[in-house]
Amino acid sequence: MGLELYDTLSATLEVLCEPGRPTQTTSYMWLYRTSGCDEPIVIYDYQEGRSDIFAKNFLNGFKGYLQTDGWGGYHRLEPDITLCGCWAHARRKFDKAFKAQGAKDVGSVAGIGIAYCNKLFEIEREIADKSNEEKFAVRQEKSKAVAEEFFNWIDNQIAKVLPKSLAGTALQYALNQKKYLLSFLKDGRLELSNNRAERSIKPFVIGRKNWLFCNTPSGANSSAIIYSIIETAKENGLKPHEYLTFVFEQFQQNIDIETLLPWSNLIPENCKLKSK
Repeated sequence: MGLELYDTLSATLEVLCEPGRPTQTTSYMWLYRTSGCDEPIVIYDYQEGRSDIFAKNFLNGFKGYLQTDGWGGYHRLEPDITLCGCWAHARRKFDKAFKAQGAKDVGSVAGIGIAYCNKLFEIEREIADKSNEEKFAVRQEKSKAVAEEFFNWIDNQIAKVLPKSLAGTALQYALNQKKYLLSFLKDGRLELSNNRAERSIKPFVIGRKNWLFCNTPSGANSSAIIYSIIETAKENGLKPHEYLTFVFEQFQQNIDIETLLPWSNLIPENCKLKSK
């Protein structure tokens, strides 16, 4: 794969008739998507589990940055792939501790941890419309100092907080993820969080609440294909129904599939959202 930036995430899925597996065994719908490119791609990949081997097989040959949550299985994709941690996940740990204590003491460990994370996200909002080069420069000037101060603060706090407490868990999580959380400083194209992938997996999660399960692995794979086509179309500013209608009509003419891709110049105007 020639793409340099990827996001990944996975969601549980129940497939009733998987050979050799009990009916209620948990399967997974993996999600991979490009990040920060002009022709975004969203791919769903059904697998029987959440082993790192599935990610390794899918990303075989890929060298670049991979934005992930804190699941340890991704760490086994190194060194060919540079992992980028998610500051939103780190913030949620502190937020959980903050809410548990009544969400009042902003000077508590949880409150201070949230404040550090908020400052980084504030900087990101300020540079959202900047070029990648400008983002890199601002991060080196501002974000790097905030992140370093944050981890210095953790070093001073971690021995003072009960490790099993929610605040202690938040501190340890951030410390364990330090290497990956700091990766966003390496390239202006990188993002502070894995929220892009979370937004892309959400349509599948919402749909699953309605249809509940897939009957067979073939059905699960078909769902993965359909979700991939529709979500990629949406990411490229297309109307899914009109786009699919166009694609099915063109298939009958044995047309070059390259001309049917969501970013093709031959996609008719009625398939496009006006805001694109």
